[in-house]
Amino acid sequence: MVSTAERLAKKQKEISVSEFFEKNRHILGFDSLSKSLIMGVKEATDNSLDACEEAGVLPEVYVGIDRTGKEDFRVTILDNGPGIVKKNLPNVFGRLLYGSRFHSLRQSRGQQGIGISATVMYGQMTTGRPAIGASKIEGSDTGWSMEISVDTKRNRPNTRNEQAVIWESFIAEQGLTMMWTEYDHGTFISYTTKGRYITGKQSIYEYLRQTAIVNPHARITFVDIENKVTIFERATTEMPPVAKEIKPHPTGIELGVLMSMAKTTKARQLSAFLKQDFSRISDRVANEICETGGLNINKKPQSLSLEEYKSLLDAIDTVKIMAPQTDCLSPIGEALIRKGLRHVLNEMRPDYYAPPVSRSPKVTSGNPFIVEAGIVYGGDLPKDQQVQILRFGNRVPLLYQQGACVITKAIEGINWRQYGLEQRGGRGIPYGPAIIMVHVASTKVPFTSEAKEAIANLEVMRQEVDLALRGCARNLKRHLNKQEKRKKTRVKFEIVQEILPQIAIKSAAILERDVPDISGTITKIMNVIWIDASAERTKKGLRVTVRVFNYTNKKQTFKLHTLFPREALDESIISDHIADVEDDGRITWEIKKLPKTNSVEISFDLKELGASDFDENDIYVSGVNPALVMGADQLPGDWGIKAMDITEVEEEDDDDELDYDENGGTIDDEE
Repeated sequence: MVSTAERLAKKQKEISVSEFFEKNRHILGFDSLSKSLIMGVKEATDNSLDACEEAGVLPEVYVGIDRTGKEDFRVTILDNGPGIVKKNLPNVFGRLLYGSRFHSLRQSRGQQGIGISATVMYGQMTTGRPAIGASKIEGSDTGWSMEISVDTKRNRPNTRNEQAVIWESFIAEQGLTMMWTEYDHGTFISYTTKGRYITGKQSIYEYLRQTAIVNPHARITFVDIENKVTIFERATTEMPPVAKEIKPHPTGIELGVLMSMAKTTKARQLSAFLKQDFSRISDRVANEICETGGLNINKKPQSLSLEEYKSLLDAIDTVKIMAPQTDCLSPIGEALIRKGLRHVLNEMRPDYYAPPVSRSPKVTSGNPFIVEAGIVYGGDLPKDQQVQILRFGNRVPLLYQQGACVITKAIEGINWRQYGLEQRGGRGIPYGPAIIMVHVASTKVPFTSEAKEAIANLEVMRQEVDLALRGCARNLKRHLNKQEKRKKTRVKFEIVQEILPQIAIKSAAILERDVPDISGTITKIMNVIWIDASAERTKKGLRVTVRVFNYTNKKQTFKLHTLFPREALDESIISDHIADVEDDGRITWEIKKLPKTNSVEISFDLKELGASDFDENDIYVSGVNPALVMGADQLPGDWGIKAMDITEVEEEDDDDELDYDENGGTIDDEE
């Protein structure tokens, strides 16, 4: 008689990973028609950007959507990357868990080798049609094209209609001749899938728009179902730093992972294991760890008992170990975050871009990570709605599961009212005309699921997001305070400038006397150096005008500073007041002995490249008491310019210096 256990044993068999995800596709994000459509675009675009960056090529990515039925869509993605060799092409698009990045400890968008092949599998399941994959590697005479489908029982690709193609002709046959004929290499994928095309916050357009923000070096072309072409031009030609592969950092490593690494290491001694298999551990640190844990440095790592592994882990947590190196990461950087935000969000005309904040690297479970944040405020952003949150993991937009993400948790935990934003009930997402952007760069972003839609709420990561956001929020608060103070001063300025002269004129008429000179009175009331910067768009780009009014009771000598991309500066930047133009675009004007009640005006042009880089808050001063200045901050110390003595210039003139006349022109003292 066959027992129940024996009968059940005959039914047990191995399940392929493709078959598992075929029946659990919601785990990968294919849980609704609208979401499924964007997931495929996301996975293919991420792969294209990764490939281009690894090859050192400025990315050109084409995304096209065609409706082929009521709920059927043809999705096409083309890039100018290095291409895929013929023998690997079927596996890349038709085999799950096939890739080059899973075992590599460095930052990349794709990590598991599931996304694009799962997209092909989902399209095959919902429409019954195979995908068309094609690629040409640089230097090859021809490319290769083939139809690819997934054998879910074996997790193996099936191919048919393999053929060599002339790349230029193949691209032309697909109707993608816009700009692609100039590239002799790249990768093409086209598949049919069931989905629902939507617009709004969770649309393909929004995903690509946000992708352009955190990938300002990429040029992305999108053709929607109505054949409308949108091009997100690159904001910079500067490629992100190439992330280098590193060994795990010991901080935060888990016991099971430590034991597994010790069992498989090639090192023969415990000290050698620590040095060779982990980063940032020197001979001294390895010896200190072993000594702290009471372990023999010469013992074989494989022979440690469970208690000894626990002692080793405790010692690693106790000993001070150098912070992880950052060359395994490719953060966006403060300058490019600002440039990307301005380049893409320019149509909203925000009033203020808070200086972005990049935190120092930290570690979670042995994986280094960096948090970057930025805040955009004002302009045409809605004032009566919750702020928009832009979440990114390794330069990839996260459009779904906002409430489950550590970024949202950190935002909700901050008292935004003290930073100038409305927060109903004193908690939760704030309201106001603002966009909050947070990017987490890591060798392994701890997503909550394989769909990579939200980042896990880990304590160390939430703390870093919190600190980055508070840094930006303080900058926003200073801006709002400055704007409020400037608004009040402007009202005072206008009253003094308009009403007092009228009072003087009428009083003189009543008393039948000459109109008195009240400039001294105005100066005593104002007692400020007023700096007003404005910009006007022209055919060339942008015309910037900086006006300086001296409403103090003494002549003033000081310097004005600003910073623009060097290639954006027009020849008009050279003026009578120019003191220095650095190669990187740092500009300094020297204002010499500006008399009280007088003003001077500086104007220059920015070429179109720098038109979105102007911000009236980017004007700084040095060599003058900042308490006397309205409209510009004191020069930050990180410019490398030595601090100047804050002194007021005596009224007596030096013969070798220039004065300004009432119109801002220079006059000779002898005259």
